[in-house]
Amino acid sequence: MKSFLVMVVVALLFVIALVFGAKNEQIVTISYFIAQGEFRLPIVLGVVFLAGFILCWLFSMFYIVRTKLKLRTALKQLAQLKPAEGSDA
Repeated sequence: MKSFLVMVVVALLFVIALVFGAKNEQIVTISYFIAQGEFRLPIVLGVVFLAGFILCWLFSMFYIVRTKLKLRTALKQLAQLKPAEGSDA
């Protein structure tokens, strides 16, 4: 449920960025290393927002998977340390 609410908030922010950009039909100049381009503001806002979201999502998924793997390893080690049931040690 929490992830659904986060996705709804992100989608709303994306829509707000597009609406804001749609109201501002200005042409912006973007200079990168070897070239320069002129783009409409809504396109720039949408692409930058989406790129930031995807980058953050990839980082968070990396840390979530890493944490789950560590937890699985720790649980296996804990299971090995527990004495077998029924033995009188």
